[in-house]
Amino acid sequence: MEENRPVYPTDRTSLERDCALEFVVAGGPGGQHRNKTESGVRLTHKPSGTVVLATERRSQHQNREVAFERMAAKLARGQQIQPPRKPTRLSKAAKARILEAKRRRSALKRERTSRVEID
Repeated sequence: MEENRPVYPTDRTSLERDCALEFVVAGGPGGQHRNKTESGVRLTHKPSGTVVLATERRSQHQNREVAFERMAAKLARGQQIQPPRKPTRLSKAAKARILEAKRRRSALKRERTSRVEID
């Protein structure tokens, strides 16, 4: 069951070619330099539609670097092939041991309750 997912290159030059770069007002702590300038970076990968946003730094240049690193990591993560799951099941003996332990525990708890007969 192999999926036919497209493979996207994650090197910097390919990302710069395939991504739309937008600059946004970041907001948050950092003063006027951060709140009035467009230092946040939104990167949209056109072929896949993946979007990443970097607003941690006050510098647009640093946010751009972070955004490209994040985009490369996100695309690489999406291209990983998951190993097939190995189904596991308890053996009959293991199941029997568990049920026997439950019966013993149940009997022990049942003995703790006192039954008072009313005549």
